[in-house]
Amino acid sequence: MATDEVLFEVDDQGIALLTLNRPEKLNALTSQMLDHTLPDLFRRVQEDDNIRVLIITGAGRGFCAGADVQERLQGIQSGKLKLGFKYFSERVTQFTVGLAEQGKPVIAAVNGQAAGVGYSLALLADMRIAVPSAKFCAVFARRGMVPDGGMTRSLQMVVGYAKALELMMTSDNIDAQEAQRIGMVNKIVEPEQLLSEAKDMAGKLLKQAPLSLAFIKKAAQHAWSSEFTSALEFESWGQAICRHSEDIKEGVSSFMEKRPPQFKGR
Repeated sequence: MATDEVLFEVDDQGIALLTLNRPEKLNALTSQMLDHTLPDLFRRVQEDDNIRVLIITGAGRGFCAGADVQERLQGIQSGKLKLGFKYFSERVTQFTVGLAEQGKPVIAAVNGQAAGVGYSLALLADMRIAVPSAKFCAVFARRGMVPDGGMTRSLQMVVGYAKALELMMTSDNIDAQEAQRIGMVNKIVEPEQLLSEAKDMAGKLLKQAPLSLAFIKKAAQHAWSSEFTSALEFESWGQAICRHSEDIKEGVSSFMEKRPPQFKGR
């Protein structure tokens, strides 16, 4: 659940706001955040029918600087932390999968530097809004590491194979303007408008049928790595389920009655 290091609130519209709250560390992720706090909150978003959209942002001048390097070094020196295959396949993966498989729309409001696994976190969102001073850096190769948090897949999905390899292999620190040019950022706004813009985007999503959004997201992810016929089959499966939902009846009725729809997500 929420802690002093991760703030979490849900408004009366169903918009959840998750704020990484370690501004003095540029919101670097601790083991507690990776192992428990974030997976628990992502699970809550998925399971709570009152939550329709998730916004992720950071406190202060950084979005997320990645893992807390100082904490990791102390853990390694004390022998309490062993960064082997099990660590990355289990501990890092559980928070990543919880967000990647989130059935609800996720918006990243990038208020500053997004580096390392913090960059991966932003990429796992469905849309990204950034301030002009935001920076994105896949710093792994510069430190002798391999990208984690699903970056080797999600970055390709967003910017394509060649550009993703360039960004991961060079560790280039790109600004918000370049990120928007290559399709990684949807919109750039001034800092004082960041959250209101993210909530405006969330408001647009609230007007859509939740089941439709969930299937659009899953179908798009499936289609990225599938043959065309497999993508069509997945779409057909989603269509068949939505065709028998209460939401499609409400969608048609509201259109005929010329009123805004009141979707229930079932």
